[in-house]
Amino acid sequence: MEDDRMDLLEVVYQDGDIVVVNKPSGLLSIPGRGVEKLDSVSHRVRGLYPDCIKQPAVHRLDMDTSGLMVLAFSSEGHRDLSIQFLERQVYKRYVAILDGLLDLDSGRIELPFRLDVDNRPFQIYDEEHGKVGITEWRRLSVEGGMTRVEFEPLTGRTHQLRVHSAHERGLGVPIVGDPFYGNALEGVAMKLHATELRFRHPFSGDTMSFHSEPMF
Repeated sequence: MEDDRMDLLEVVYQDGDIVVVNKPSGLLSIPGRGVEKLDSVSHRVRGLYPDCIKQPAVHRLDMDTSGLMVLAFSSEGHRDLSIQFLERQVYKRYVAILDGLLDLDSGRIELPFRLDVDNRPFQIYDEEHGKVGITEWRRLSVEGGMTRVEFEPLTGRTHQLRVHSAHERGLGVPIVGDPFYGNALEGVAMKLHATELRFRHPFSGDTMSFHSEPMF
């Protein structure tokens, strides 16, 4: 049964150093605590490529978010890619559907927020103790009372796009199906997809660019 689950992981690209996958919504990026939370992108990649390092994930997507992830097979490759993410050298673009209408065509959100320690992993607005997350956004279309938008996060905070969408000091409109900051819909995945990922190959130095269309 585990092998059947691994077959569901879409490999977009792989060479001897890295693999890029298209993560489905509902799958963890890395294992959580307990056997019941072992299934994840990292675990499936290790099943497909047994010689890779124990923790190949270079970055994470929320469990409810779908889209592109890059993982490294070696410690050296992992270190190089991690530095690229840390130093904001990686280009990331997301597409989402918001549960309402936006008046503006585009903009930039700079919003300080932090973890709610009494309600993990929920993030809350906090001008004094929060760290600023920065997101540029653009309205793509209006679809039946909902808005399709494009996000370019310039920082990589936990739940950044979800908070920036839902909070009144951000867009004030949550992402469709967001179980934390919006209205979770039974049987409906959250409409947030990592659609573009661009980085420098950790060994060849070549620019690697990948695109994935959302299923919504």
